[in-house]
Amino acid sequence: MGSIGVFGGTFNPVHNGHKSLLVGAMQAVGFDKVIVLPDKIPPHKQAEDLVSGEDRLNMCKLAFGDMNGIEVSDWELRQSGKSYSVITLRHFHEVYPDDKLYFIMGSDMLLSFHKWYCYEEILTLASIVCISRENDTTVQELQSYADGLKQKGAEVIIVSQDPFEISSTQLREKLKKREDCSCYLDKNVVQYIETNKLYSEG
Repeated sequence: MGSIGVFGGTFNPVHNGHKSLLVGAMQAVGFDKVIVLPDKIPPHKQAEDLVSGEDRLNMCKLAFGDMNGIEVSDWELRQSGKSYSVITLRHFHEVYPDDKLYFIMGSDMLLSFHKWYCYEEILTLASIVCISRENDTTVQELQSYADGLKQKGAEVIIVSQDPFEISSTQLREKLKKREDCSCYLDKNVVQYIETNKLYSEG
């Protein structure tokens, strides 16, 4: 039985924090493969300044292209409606029936997990790998929340990591102002954004 990580997100744009989160998950679990999926319509947040799915897919291919064992998939982008995680996990459970799935997320996502569509079914389809990028208080809060999920039969793995100092929203604002974001983004992603004039004002 193999182990497959599933890492979804808006990736608008994909940045070094996403890469760091994924590296942390890979070091903690040792996946045979990780599937990265840009979502079509994020169900949990407003998609502000959302560039096309094709652009986000291309940026993910550039950002994760130098990492072994990563497959960037357009599966969610090809679906209709909102990108509910349970539907994605059902699909990959059918594709990889003999493998164990791990659903990778950040700490902010875990703490609102009980509000997700069919969240209890998600717990039957995959183990949760949560990367904590906050302070010690939040780590304790995460552990308490994870303990509650474990009582429902879930497997939850929490991995502590230094926080990334900027969000995708803040990055988009910097890019609009044409500020240098090369310390936050893969160099190939920076070039792609400039070439395709993404996130620019006017």
